[in-house]
Amino acid sequence: MDPDLPPTRIEAIDFLRGVAVLGILAINVTGFWGPSLATFSPAIPELDPGGVTWFGIAFVIFEGKMRAMFSLLFGASMVLFAQAAERHGHDPDIAQLRRLLWLALFGYLHFALLWWGDILFPYALCGLGALALRRVQPAGQIFIALSIYLFSHGIDALLSLPGLIAEQGVLGGSALPSDMAEQAGMMARISDSVGADTSILNAGFVEAVRLKLSHSALQPLEVTFGTFTETLPLMLIGMALLRSGLFTRWPTRRLAASAVGGIVVGGVPTLLCLQWLAAHDWPPRAMFAAMQAGMAVPHLLMALGYAAALLVLFPLIRNGWLGQALAAAGRCAFTNYIGTSVLMSVIFCGWGLGLGPELPRVWLPAFVLLGWSAMLVWPRHWLARYGQGPLEGLWRKLALPRRA
Repeated sequence: MDPDLPPTRIEAIDFLRGVAVLGILAINVTGFWGPSLATFSPAIPELDPGGVTWFGIAFVIFEGKMRAMFSLLFGASMVLFAQAAERHGHDPDIAQLRRLLWLALFGYLHFALLWWGDILFPYALCGLGALALRRVQPAGQIFIALSIYLFSHGIDALLSLPGLIAEQGVLGGSALPSDMAEQAGMMARISDSVGADTSILNAGFVEAVRLKLSHSALQPLEVTFGTFTETLPLMLIGMALLRSGLFTRWPTRRLAASAVGGIVVGGVPTLLCLQWLAAHDWPPRAMFAAMQAGMAVPHLLMALGYAAALLVLFPLIRNGWLGQALAAAGRCAFTNYIGTSVLMSVIFCGWGLGLGPELPRVWLPAFVLLGWSAMLVWPRHWLARYGQGPLEGLWRKLALPRRA
């Protein structure tokens, strides 16, 4: 078993997790505000010129990168949890299985009661796959992860090409009738999805739950199947990086080079992709392809670059307010993730303030800042008294019950 990390390195992991959970809100806020497909395009449900700027910023800086970094850290946390379970006299695999099954329950309740965009349920099921490969050597984990990740996303990208070409023909007025019919069918499906999501967003609490469970009760499972070949590899990479010394042995120069390389090599195609999409007026099929498969490799490179950059930065700000606040936010990431769902639902849903239909997209950065402020302010005070976030403590007790 790998040796325990020193406290400063655990703080660094918490710091990275804090940045990731804040960054995830920058993307998720659009899904709280409007229909789920609005996260894919600034033209859904309608084009808001001011909102295009925010979409572009989020696309380049946050989209895919923060979720990828969070997945990497989830894999690393599985290694740390296994160590903690053994220290407390538990079988690490059984304890991890309990932990993941409880997370699946929390995730499904999160979906049913609060928000369609839950990631906890998919994380739990993908974590079962990572658990099965926990004892593979780091090099083997990296090989398995990259093989799955690159092959699956490469195939998806290739399969999307005919549709992208057909869409450009439709938009350029030179398409075959069959392509025009297919494009019209896709636009109708988008309209139906927007209408269904808007009904849930505007409904009262009980009615919103009823609508979700009656029309999309299996959505968390469908999301898991759709994201398995992304989330599982990222978890495996996180496991391998922890065990290979990313948080303990990598010198600053190596981290800095990794940061610059990952951010630049991943950032350039991201900027070029955004430029192309904007120049072509956000074609929906191309937007979906870019967000789901086309940008997979740049997302991974930038997530790794972000992680390396943050590890360089953390010692410089560790003792300041921001460093401490971000580390505390990361230590309470589970509670922060659910808590921001409660906060944003109260703001945007019909059973709360109902601001979703009232505000244009351009206002969303203000609510991101509100959520960030909340996530940064409360954890330090809570941790000073209780040591763990409320949901973190409950989850740990369920996964590591007291031995008789």
